[in-house]
Amino acid sequence: MPGKQPDQTGQALDGDPGAPHHAAISRISCRPERLAQQLAGRAQDSRRGLGNAGGHDQVLNEVCMAFLSSRRRRARLVLELDDAALGRLLKSLQATTSTGTIATTDLCMAQISRLLNQSRADWDRRTHQLSVLAYRLSASHGPRAWATREPRNASALVLSAWAQLERGRSQGRPQDAAGIADSCLRAAELAPEDPTPWVVLLGLSRLERRSQPEVFGLWNEVLTRDRWNREAYLSMLRYLGPEEMGSRVQVLDFVDALRASTPAIAPCAATELTAEVLQYQSVLARGGVEALMARTHWSHASAAQALDRAARTWARPGFFHHAAAVADLNLLAYALMAAERRSEARPVFEAINGTVAAWPWSAGGDPVSEFEKARIRSGTGV
Repeated sequence: MPGKQPDQTGQALDGDPGAPHHAAISRISCRPERLAQQLAGRAQDSRRGLGNAGGHDQVLNEVCMAFLSSRRRRARLVLELDDAALGRLLKSLQATTSTGTIATTDLCMAQISRLLNQSRADWDRRTHQLSVLAYRLSASHGPRAWATREPRNASALVLSAWAQLERGRSQGRPQDAAGIADSCLRAAELAPEDPTPWVVLLGLSRLERRSQPEVFGLWNEVLTRDRWNREAYLSMLRYLGPEEMGSRVQVLDFVDALRASTPAIAPCAATELTAEVLQYQSVLARGGVEALMARTHWSHASAAQALDRAARTWARPGFFHHAAAVADLNLLAYALMAAERRSEARPVFEAINGTVAAWPWSAGGDPVSEFEKARIRSGTGV
């Protein structure tokens, strides 16, 4: 702000060219519904020639910017996304697992059991909650201890298996693949309608680079129980990619078949755009001239059409209802910015409201920093 700053009483100090307006600004209402009207009045006054109009406009612009910045939620990485109950549980786990005692482990597992019992009828949310908990507890002995203590609890068996799978992913291979598979099969026997044991088996088969007939068999087991399971479709997409056991042609065939049959609001609706982002990131990763030209990927018909379809509807309030909807909005914002469609990205960033999903932002570095840089470039909040 030009000139001297007001003292702590809110009055302007001598010599400040904007002195009359500093006092006026201190009286501006903080209520959002009145702020725009009051700022417009101050700007009109300055245009009528009250003092240094240019300085006054700059002051008012800074007030507007400060207000908008304060209203915009600070970006942060959120594992639970918008699942408030899961978020409270994760905070509780962070507080109680620090002691590492048997009593606190029992308390943690009791809290997890209550949460999973509440989502038992919602396979989409149950899958999301288990995946987040498995990632969060992959280095903990708690899930395995729970499964050992309650060998006929399907939730305990699945969480234990999934946590071991996450640990195996971080190490490049599972330490006890047979044990993971056994836990999943026992859970499937105890809860035959539950898709999550089969989701974990599908992830294990990917990690072990199993043959396509075996992997497709596991994928079909998931779909029999949860037709549009997001985790299963994204797992198959990556498995069929050239980085794992397939090819770009197989990815295109998979996406074409999915597009023809999937409802626009299905939890797996982002599979097509995910495929395009993965292809874009693979070009970036090659470096050199190809990376410099990577933006042209979004001018190709398939990529542009996928992005068009998503941009038209995804950010509408209430369009998506699945547990990982905010992650899909992160994907859309990333793709729109990669394609330099900034004006379309702004409402998506506003819908995200600072809730950052690690991927796809992590491909460029720290996900929160990458998200914030993209949000600023889009002009959101400015």
